[in-house]
Amino acid sequence: MSDAAPRIIIKRPVKAAAHHGGGWKIAYADFMTAMMAFFLVMWLLAISTPKQLSGIAEHFKMPLRVAISGGEKSSLSSSMIPGGGADVMEVKGEVRQSDSERDADDLRRLDGLKKQLDEMIEASPVLKQFRPQLLIDITPEGLRIQIVDSNNRPMFDRSSAVVISYMRSILREIGPVLNQQPNKITLSGHTDATQYSQGDKSYSNWELSADRANASRRELIAGGMEDGRVLRVMGVASSMHLNQDDPFAPVNRRISIVVLNHRAQAEIERANAANPAGAANAGTKPAAPVTESGTKAQSATNLSVTQPERRI
Repeated sequence: MSDAAPRIIIKRPVKAAAHHGGGWKIAYADFMTAMMAFFLVMWLLAISTPKQLSGIAEHFKMPLRVAISGGEKSSLSSSMIPGGGADVMEVKGEVRQSDSERDADDLRRLDGLKKQLDEMIEASPVLKQFRPQLLIDITPEGLRIQIVDSNNRPMFDRSSAVVISYMRSILREIGPVLNQQPNKITLSGHTDATQYSQGDKSYSNWELSADRANASRRELIAGGMEDGRVLRVMGVASSMHLNQDDPFAPVNRRISIVVLNHRAQAEIERANAANPAGAANAGTKPAAPVTESGTKAQSATNLSVTQPERRI
């Protein structure tokens, strides 16, 4: 019995089923959330009007950058390169500079020009004495420089567009400063409400204001301003009073120079380009200036025989 081999008993423990954790619960929760979002989108589409559906479709056609900052869609680009323009290096199409950024740049640039003009007026002995007649402010169209009349210091000879010597000095001092900005300008002539009491009825405040604005343009150019800087010259007569309470006030007789911001300049350039008459008359001798009244401006010398009762 002692020679028998001992019996070896091996006990193998039975392993319990492994615990898989809660990962399936997270996956199931994500699935249910996605399904809820899907059915919510389907319900919103079902109750939307055709106009709303069209707007939603346009929204998904527009890249996110365009939707946020503005710009043209790929489908509207004339270039074969999506999002590009005539030059792919330019900031056009879907990567162009937003209008708000351009407005901010314009405002900073024009505000700097305003400060420069104020400093120039204070530093110049010629301009400082005329400071009460120089009004400079920022408008929705750009920086406006107004040279106003006074009883003791008129800008033009009586009832004519002949520039007085000190008015000539003001314009020639301002002219070179306007070259420092890329923006173009407009000039408009204004009169007060005084009407002619006699003389040629075909020449009125409309023609006079246009002639005075054009005379001011010539003085700015003589002072050094580039001729191509001028975008529009207008005569508005007494239709826009500076002093609304007194239409006969001297300050209503003025020359207004506006350094345009990019929005106003683009609108005027589009309007000029859309004028078919301008393209048809290209290469012909220019006619006399046309005022806002639709009549041709005559020479200021035609007023030599008229003597209005009040200065205009």
